[in-house]
Amino acid sequence: MSDLKVMTIFGTRPEAIKMAPLALELSKRPGIDALCCVTAQHREMLDSVLDIFRLKPDYDLNIMEPRQTLSTITSKCLLGMEQVLEEAKPDLVLVHGDTSTTFAGALAAFYHKIPVGHVEAGLRTYDKWSPFPEEMNRKMVGSIADLHFCPTVSNRDNLTRENITNGIFLTGNTVIDALQTTVRKDFSFTERLLDQLEYEKRKVVLVTCHRRENYGQPMEDIMAALAYIARTHPEVSLVYPVHLSPVVQECAHRHLDGVENAHLIPPLNVEEMHNLMARCYMVMTDSGGLQEEAPALGKPVLVLRRETERPEAVKAGTARLAGVDYSRITAMAEELLENPDAYAAMAHAVNPYGDGQACRRIVDAIQWHFGQRKEPPDEFLI
Repeated sequence: MSDLKVMTIFGTRPEAIKMAPLALELSKRPGIDALCCVTAQHREMLDSVLDIFRLKPDYDLNIMEPRQTLSTITSKCLLGMEQVLEEAKPDLVLVHGDTSTTFAGALAAFYHKIPVGHVEAGLRTYDKWSPFPEEMNRKMVGSIADLHFCPTVSNRDNLTRENITNGIFLTGNTVIDALQTTVRKDFSFTERLLDQLEYEKRKVVLVTCHRRENYGQPMEDIMAALAYIARTHPEVSLVYPVHLSPVVQECAHRHLDGVENAHLIPPLNVEEMHNLMARCYMVMTDSGGLQEEAPALGKPVLVLRRETERPEAVKAGTARLAGVDYSRITAMAEELLENPDAYAAMAHAVNPYGDGQACRRIVDAIQWHFGQRKEPPDEFLI
């Protein structure tokens, strides 16, 4: 039997963090010819992850351009994949999550009649406008995909409700695998401030906020709440790696510049972010990935969104949906800062997203599906 040719496709930093350990697992398996294609939808942020995992792509579309739009990203990715797929002729294409690269990669593979595997399948809010455009991207990829690698039972149940019942595997989330590589006790930050923070004496609150649906009044309220929390809690060091979006930059600096214990810093690479998360007191974020990563490190998460496609964290007690309302955000943050019992309940809750074996299960599932393995993969169960 000839080697199975499996191509991973990704283009943004969040995708790369979760796909890099899978690409490495594929490259180690006998019987698999592992190929990697990046679109570079996010160039610099993507490259930092590739460097950390020592992953060299076989194909690089390099599509990023100034002021790119969803249409330019999708069309350039789709056209670029045309040549790649015709040359490489993979037996399976793996895409991740819900980005424009994910949708375009899956659609390109479909046009070439190449089977598609969807890593991190089954996440849903059932509101096509939130998160935008991610909710529709993942639903459309779900309709195209032949193999669905679901992190959790509720993700699998979402697909079942949509009459997708074949090729589903319960694997856990690959981001937990990634943390095993990136988090180290002896880690030294390149951002000088992060090495100087007194993590044992102060309550370091890690913040991220960048989602499109939070632009406008929601972001104004979020930033105002962050400023209030920092000003009224001198024991807090608020650390905010600010997204490069001009909209986010302007709002963050307008509200938080001049607040002594609020530190606005440039975006961090994956190693720096994971190690900061491991040392912080709690996380306030509108990011999807951090809702999965922080619980694995025992850090409570306040989700700065109206809804989340990761309800497992809320159900398990590792995250709470703070929304975008000023009063609700400040009240929830103050409870965690002032009530040790409330903090401990979240910090010690069981992480529902994985056990560090997701990549192994996914590759086992692929080899079983294509007849290279006799036994089906084991399932991730909490």
